[in-house]
Amino acid sequence: MPVTPEQQADIDELRSKKNQTLRAVSVGMENHLYKAYPVLDHGFVRIVDYMGDDAAICQAARVSYGRGTKSVQNDEGLIRYLMRHWHSTPFEMCEVKLHVKLPVFVARQWIRHRTANVNEYSARYSILDREFYIPEPEALAAQSVVNNQGRGEVLTGEEAEKVLRLLKNDSAQTYDHYEQMISQEGQKGLARELARMNLPANIYTQWYWKVDLHNLLHFLRLRADSHAQYEIRVYADEICKLVKDWVPFAYAAFEDYRLGGATLSSKAIECVKRMIKGEHVTKETSGMSAGEWREFSALVE
Repeated sequence: MPVTPEQQADIDELRSKKNQTLRAVSVGMENHLYKAYPVLDHGFVRIVDYMGDDAAICQAARVSYGRGTKSVQNDEGLIRYLMRHWHSTPFEMCEVKLHVKLPVFVARQWIRHRTANVNEYSARYSILDREFYIPEPEALAAQSVVNNQGRGEVLTGEEAEKVLRLLKNDSAQTYDHYEQMISQEGQKGLARELARMNLPANIYTQWYWKVDLHNLLHFLRLRADSHAQYEIRVYADEICKLVKDWVPFAYAAFEDYRLGGATLSSKAIECVKRMIKGEHVTKETSGMSAGEWREFSALVE
């Protein structure tokens, strides 16, 4: 199960408390605070704490405005300007702390985003639960023939059944051996920090992940992308929903300029100008490599 009865009891207790504060609050984020939103078969994401809102971004941006400057823009317009021109510092004034339960192999991909503070569940100190990520049949796909780090066609029939059987059996067997190694009757048993090395990468771990909004949006731009691996993308998609309610102006600008936008090279911009003038531009006349032309064509066609 994504949340244990003990964790749910803690969540219910935290949500039952009402505190008065002078700090800025986001009504949208307050509604999400502490709730655990399920992801995959045993995972979840939940907000533990946050700082700032859309107004905090604008406040940080305007702190450098001296006396006598022109009147400031409205908050939404200012945030769109900041996003459009890649002014990152004001977005760093907002922070969020997430509690995430995720498979180890997803965590190892996630941790590549190093601009965050992380504290992970310790398998040296505690015993990991018998919980493994087993993909749904529609998520079982063959290796892509055009992308070395992507998936191709979905496996079906006996192939899919065989893979699922192997995943389930291997997970169960390795955990059985893990338990045997750490708790042998009449013997000392192997240290937990050594026994954990036998566990598969689909076992679940948990961590607290604290990050500022600028770096969180960078994470989401890469991991909520349709080309990202499914297992991390579903976490990013769930976090997107939370961020949208936390800082609606910032998230709308992010959707427009980052998720829905594209960066063009000088050659690509020149090709666009030529196309607007009515010229028929081809790969041979574009000055781009085959890969660049393929990506450019996908944007403009």
